[in-house]
Amino acid sequence: MTTPATFTEPAPSGALLLLGQGVDLASERGVDCVGALPAASDPGLVERARVARAALGDRAFVLGHHYQRDEVIAFADVTGDSFKLAREAAARPEAEFIVFCGVHFMAESADVLTGADQAVVLPDLAAGCSMADMAAIAQVEEAWDVLTDAGVAGRTVPVTYMNSSAAIKAFTGRHGGTVCTSSNAQVALRWAFERTGGVAGDGKVLFMPDQHLGRNTAVQQLGLGLDDCVVYDPRKPGGGLSERQLADARMILWRGHCSVHGRFSAANVAAIRAAVPGVTVLVHPECTHEVVTAADMVGSTEYIVRALDAAEPGSSWAIGTELNLVRRLAAAHPELTVHYLDATVCFCSTMNRIDLPHLVWAMESLVEGRLVNRVVVDPDDAHWARVALDQMLALPGI
Repeated sequence: MTTPATFTEPAPSGALLLLGQGVDLASERGVDCVGALPAASDPGLVERARVARAALGDRAFVLGHHYQRDEVIAFADVTGDSFKLAREAAARPEAEFIVFCGVHFMAESADVLTGADQAVVLPDLAAGCSMADMAAIAQVEEAWDVLTDAGVAGRTVPVTYMNSSAAIKAFTGRHGGTVCTSSNAQVALRWAFERTGGVAGDGKVLFMPDQHLGRNTAVQQLGLGLDDCVVYDPRKPGGGLSERQLADARMILWRGHCSVHGRFSAANVAAIRAAVPGVTVLVHPECTHEVVTAADMVGSTEYIVRALDAAEPGSSWAIGTELNLVRRLAAAHPELTVHYLDATVCFCSTMNRIDLPHLVWAMESLVEGRLVNRVVVDPDDAHWARVALDQMLALPGI
């Protein structure tokens, strides 16, 4: 008989910054949240959610990202990562409302991929993404001017991560690039390099907005070196790079990162290995290069879910991704011992803005005939973002 494993909740850190009120620009940890999460929803609110969801019926399709709270996931028709959910939304043309329990860039992608007669609703419009916000469209356009002045724009293909605004996706579409996810970044980068002579050539990729996913994919999966990668810092003149550096680089990485995955360190990996002999360390590719190289396995959110589903009973795992997902995986797999990679934790603060009160309010409003928090992408941006997304969908393996 298998003895259920216990999941030890990481302790909150007292040294975290309050989102929007503090930032350490020299740190890869970015902006973090602080304090306790809101209290669990009361039974009455759960019942209101059930009634509203039943009243909407097939008129609504509710999507829940893996990093959402359990109380929200309980009412999701489909769960998944950002790309899977956008694709699921596009596959439901009969749904009048797409209720997206995620963050703003995900709702934008759903609006781009769904019909004009469908409305995408984000229960809390303040649910953004700190990584996506690290690349503003004006900054990206200025960066392209820098590449043009350096004489390298003509052999540079932009590739933007799904975790970017619709405006950045549109920029990418206008300049012949593509979107990628953490699971198909290798395929997307190979496609981009093929536009300019292949991986062994002298072409370049402008990769936005997560430097770590770009670096990890280029070095670990395409065989490029760390010295082939440079980081473009939009806060510095010319991105902080010389024309020679731009000319020599193969990967021009935007200075962006995930404030959750950026928390994990090589010291965390060493500590869990010392504490748990035989543990398998599995991390997301948004982690730093030193963490990825120290781990046993690296993969997207969906990859992490599949790895735990296929794990040998009795095995031990340390997972480096957002805590809501890790906690849910631990509960789903009592035959495994699951650890959170960091000893202290901060949830994804913007993802956690979508809570049950917001979801209930949004659904009840729709039941009453009031369309709230609709996310609408500018038509021109929507067209070019769709071009970039369609290019991604055309890549092999999607």
